[in-house]
Amino acid sequence: MSFFDHNNVEQFKEESGYDINGRWYPRVTKIVGIKSKPALYYFYGEAPSFKAAKAMTENSAKEGTAVHEAVEKIMVGETPEIPEAILPAVRGYQEFVKERAIDVRPEHVEKRIFHPVHRYAGTIDALATIDGKFGVLDIKTSQAIYRDYNLQTSAYVEALLEEFPQIETRWILRIDQVHTCLQCGATMRPKGGRNKVRRGKRLPCYPEHTWSDLTGITELQEFPDWKSDFEAFLGAKRLWEWENEKWLKLAGYFDGK
Repeated sequence: MSFFDHNNVEQFKEESGYDINGRWYPRVTKIVGIKSKPALYYFYGEAPSFKAAKAMTENSAKEGTAVHEAVEKIMVGETPEIPEAILPAVRGYQEFVKERAIDVRPEHVEKRIFHPVHRYAGTIDALATIDGKFGVLDIKTSQAIYRDYNLQTSAYVEALLEEFPQIETRWILRIDQVHTCLQCGATMRPKGGRNKVRRGKRLPCYPEHTWSDLTGITELQEFPDWKSDFEAFLGAKRLWEWENEKWLKLAGYFDGK
C-alpha cells in the first residue's frame, strides 16, 4: 500500500501489523504482499469492473476463511457445523486424512508468532506432525500451490526455531472444490461467485460440458528447505519498508518502537 492508502498512522499500524509485548511488528502477509502477482492482475483485468472483481475477491476470501475454520477444528478433534457452500471441500479433506494422518495439538493451531531480531509477526495455521516429521502447516484454498507461499512459510519457520528447535520442515495443505467435466476432464471452480473453467486433457466438449457434482480436492506438498526462501523474504521485507517508509517513520518503527 502507498502512503495515501491510510487515513492515519494508527490505521496503518492496525491493518499492517500487531502489537506484541509493547512493540509493533509488521505482519508477514502484508510484507509478502509487496511481491507482484501477475495472475491476480490478469483476473482484475478480465473482470467486468474493479468493483465486481473486488466483490468476488472478498467472497472468495470469506469461503476460504470458512474452510480454514472448519478444517482447523476437525484437526483438533472437534465436530464443527459445516456450511453447505464448503461441504464438498471439507469432506474431501476428511477423506484425505483417513489415508494421511495429520497430528495437530490444539495449542499449536492459530498460534501468533514473532521474530524479535528481524522484526515481523504473523499467525500460523498449525504446527503438525506428518510422517514422523514436525513442522509448519499452512492451509490454502487457492486453485494451485504458488511459490509465493514459500516466502510466508519460511518466515514462520525462522520465527519458531528458538521455541521449537525440533522443526524439520513445512507443508502447504491445499483444499478446494470443483466440478469436473465427465467428457473432457475440464474443471469448473465456482469459488467467490465466479465460475473459472480450465480445459481438460482430452478434446474440448461439443456443444457443452457435462459437469459432475461439486467435489473436494486436497493436496499436500512438503517444502523442507526454507533458508533461501527466508533470504528472499527478507528482501521483500526491505522493499516493503521502503514502500511504506513515511508511515513507518510516523509509527516510530525505525526508532525501535
